[in-house]
Amino acid sequence: MKMSTDLEKKFQDQITLEFEASITYRQLAIEADEQDLPGIASWLRHQADEEIVHANKFIDHLSDRGNHAEIGQINAPAVKTGLSVLEIFEAALAHEEKVSQSIRDLYREAEAEGDFDSRPLLNWFVDEQIEEEATASEIIGRVKLIDGEGSGILRLDAELGQRPEEGTED
Repeated sequence: MKMSTDLEKKFQDQITLEFEASITYRQLAIEADEQDLPGIASWLRHQADEEIVHANKFIDHLSDRGNHAEIGQINAPAVKTGLSVLEIFEAALAHEEKVSQSIRDLYREAEAEGDFDSRPLLNWFVDEQIEEEATASEIIGRVKLIDGEGSGILRLDAELGQRPEEGTED
């Protein structure tokens, strides 16, 4: 069942936000690379790729329902240069919280319109965002425990660099 034009626009906005999240993670990866932390940079690049998978899920949902997927204007990431490892992950968490709020708003809008066909997709995203925020929060907690100590940062870098390869198609 085709969704309303208003709801279609909100899904298009979410697609744009997912691509914005990908670019934000890419910029955060650059900041980690600048500190010679290839494992953290790799982990952040994987996150960037995952955000593209998320955008693709929304694109497919719109297309499958006879609606038109569209990517809006993507703003440059609001990421400062010279971030500490803690600041990198705090920026990641802040962006995940922004995406989570957007998903909740989209869910409310779909529910208000009685768009039951979007529920499975949006339920998946609610669960995904809980996981994303929890992961970022856990890493932040570990970085705080390390308290800037070099060998701890290098150990975290090595651990995060072990993340398995994933593609942008899921």
